[in-house]
Amino acid sequence: MHHMRHALSLGARGLGRTWPNPAVGCVIVKSGRVIGRGWTQDGGRPHAETMALAQAGGAAKGATAYVTLEPCSHIGKTPPCAQSLIDAGVTRVVVALGDPDPRVDGRGLNMLRAAGITVDFGVLEAEAKAAQIGFLTRVTQGRPMVTLKLATSWDGRIATSTGESQWITGPQARRRVHAMRASHDAVMVGAGTARADDPSLTVRDLGIDRQPVRVVLSRALDLPLTGHLARTAGEVPVWLIHGPRADVDLRRTWETLGARLFEVPLIAGQLDPSAALAALGEAGLTRVFCEGGGALAASLLHADLADHVALFTAGLGIGADGTPSLGGLGLTRLAQASRYQVTHSEILGADALTHWRRS
Repeated sequence: MHHMRHALSLGARGLGRTWPNPAVGCVIVKSGRVIGRGWTQDGGRPHAETMALAQAGGAAKGATAYVTLEPCSHIGKTPPCAQSLIDAGVTRVVVALGDPDPRVDGRGLNMLRAAGITVDFGVLEAEAKAAQIGFLTRVTQGRPMVTLKLATSWDGRIATSTGESQWITGPQARRRVHAMRASHDAVMVGAGTARADDPSLTVRDLGIDRQPVRVVLSRALDLPLTGHLARTAGEVPVWLIHGPRADVDLRRTWETLGARLFEVPLIAGQLDPSAALAALGEAGLTRVFCEGGGALAASLLHADLADHVALFTAGLGIGADGTPSLGGLGLTRLAQASRYQVTHSEILGADALTHWRRS
């Protein structure tokens, strides 16, 4: 258990940095001593097992490897990790979770067993599944995992009646938001938020050298061409999801600025959120951090596409004339609402953060 927890902590270092590959951790142990450790590197290569084996060197012969996800068995840009473990002479492999990718899906475990290696499977499986939820969702559902972030007053408002919203929560909460951005592949907002706030959507003040992709859903691509996103699209990736009738000249302009565009169909006059996430999944994203606004948040909840909700609550009331955190959901019965359960909560300065997971 101890060594697998160590491997899980190593794998977490790659969250937001390894897509489209999973963020895996590996620890190699011999005679009770750690002789090698590794985690999936930026962009998904090298794999965790490769890094750990390189550190262990010849001492890996006769050792035990703890891996948070089934070692790959297919030949891609690098040799299969299962074969690398075999070649290194490892005698036991402890695996937390199977890999549902059709190119693997049990083949890695079978390769190890066929080579005479003892395989222990399912150690801290629930923890590994929680860590790999983005990768698993993309493989099994064709879309990234979505974390919906809401920052509200305690009466559920995100702005005053005049639109003032900076800042409802305090500096500790805002710093946590930046850390959460860093652990996701992309940060996503709707066009209304992009127009009203002119956000940069980058990770700041944390020493991060790899920024998440910035995604905006804009049906007509009517976004400010002089804003932060437009000015920096050539430096930090900007992906725009638009409807079929978006102006051709605007498409060309944004592409010239460096943005990547995705056309998706409309449902009831609005961008289809399922199609939008499917496009992001096909492009390789596994973890998306959605920061609103209210219309986009409502569309994700209505389509049952928000896997987690991170609710930051500030200690003030704004009142019924303020802007609600969610747009209309069209619910007439409570049974129509998606239910979430609290996983944990914490205090951040004067604010509270509650983590919710879809039931």
